[in-house]
Amino acid sequence: MTLIKSATLIKSACRSGFLVLLVSLLFGCSCRTRNVGPGDSNSNISTATSGVYGEDGIQIPELSDIYFNFDSYVLSGTARQQANTAAEWLQANDHINVVLEGHCDERGTAEYNMVLGANRARSVYEHLRSLGVDSSRMSTVSYGEELPLDPGHDESAWSLNRRVHFDIN
Repeated sequence: MTLIKSATLIKSACRSGFLVLLVSLLFGCSCRTRNVGPGDSNSNISTATSGVYGEDGIQIPELSDIYFNFDSYVLSGTARQQANTAAEWLQANDHINVVLEGHCDERGTAEYNMVLGANRARSVYEHLRSLGVDSSRMSTVSYGEELPLDPGHDESAWSLNRRVHFDIN
């Protein structure tokens, strides 16, 4: 398709209101759900529709998000317990590989938050590895502040955004 035909097609799509459909068809659309902290009453996100799901569509509560304190990548006692539960599940399901996604709240520079997210993912990775999860089954990525779970601008939103999310691949 030539550039002129592409531009004409996009103009036409804009006029008729189908730009979103066109972009979705051309580039694909991905919808993902996120975990909400267990027992977190501050969240306005439904835990019934969020979480990590296996290929069979069944939720995997053992792989719930691991949350961090402000400006920290140190695992708290609660975070260690969650990571221990995840390690047990991963060892029992040794055919599953995971990506550990590091996330931050919106405070701090984008560059700083990318590093902090990487450090959070790495701390969970190292903890799981120390518990016997094979490192070849795990990888890490940082999204910094780019993919907030809660788009709010207060402490209840920020606390949900400071996390490591498990993504099954």
